[in-house]
Amino acid sequence: MAKKFTASSQQLKPDPVFNSKLVSKFVNCLMLDGKKSVAQKLFYGAMDIISKELQQKESRLKPAAEPLEVFEAAINNVKPLLEVRSKRVGGSSYQVPMQINSSRQQALSFRWILNSARGKKGKPMAQKLATEFMDAYCKTGNAMTTRENIHKMAEANKAFAHFAW
Repeated sequence: MAKKFTASSQQLKPDPVFNSKLVSKFVNCLMLDGKKSVAQKLFYGAMDIISKELQQKESRLKPAAEPLEVFEAAINNVKPLLEVRSKRVGGSSYQVPMQINSSRQQALSFRWILNSARGKKGKPMAQKLATEFMDAYCKTGNAMTTRENIHKMAEANKAFAHFAW
């Protein structure tokens, strides 16, 4: 039987500018209607905006980080540790807190950052992405609020953790 090709990390090529597979995966999630060049322009535009902001803040604060470090830290800050899943036990449904594997953590953080950036109105998408990355880097913003809400829900339903099997 022939081997099927899937969209996995084995076939994923790193992006041309930062040589990072994480950036390439994010650009693929950002892409709409198969327009990868548009998604890359948006992402790299957001990175340029972040580098300009970091240079402005550098004079007032400690030495600034690179835009790629800001991006990676933003993704890591937004990654959730727990989520609630519905389990049907004895005729009633319980919201059971469960740990999340690393690939789902990454997918959720991408989704939350993109949804919060797309939800903002009145600015170009590159500007919205840059502000969302900076907010997530500083542990504020809509994506971090979503993460905190998920963690609060898991904490509130900790009594049902024994149903996780």
